[in-house]
Amino acid sequence: MDSKYDVLKLENQLCFPLYACAKEVVRKYTPYLDELGLTYTQYIAMMVLWEERQVSVRELGERLYLDSGTLTPLLKKLEAKGYVERRRCAEDERKLQVTLTDAGLALRDRAIEVPAKVGACIKCEVDGALLYEQLNLLLAQLKDAAEE
Repeated sequence: MDSKYDVLKLENQLCFPLYACAKEVVRKYTPYLDELGLTYTQYIAMMVLWEERQVSVRELGERLYLDSGTLTPLLKKLEAKGYVERRRCAEDERKLQVTLTDAGLALRDRAIEVPAKVGACIKCEVDGALLYEQLNLLLAQLKDAAEE
């Protein structure tokens, strides 16, 4: 049965190892994010807000590759926790702005150790070379190529 259907074997797919790897990496984050009371998606949204302090919902969705159906409930939960505020833009009422609160900024100090803790769980060395940097570059190039 080695035929034209080989292309449909799971082992021949690029998407599956990427999917499985992403799932496993996110799973490594879970115990540390549980301590912060955040899901992984909430965490990456907070990372953008720690960087920018204020963004439109549209910008946030574009940065995180999330649609409004995912982003709206996520932001409502972060707002209920007191980490962000959502407000209509004064210049353009159609735009919804998300602003980091003082409590959201304070959470950054608790989250500062998460990357190192996750990094300690994932050994990213192959033959003495740091795989993380190479992998990050390759994945960015793959993402860019897929967007074309």
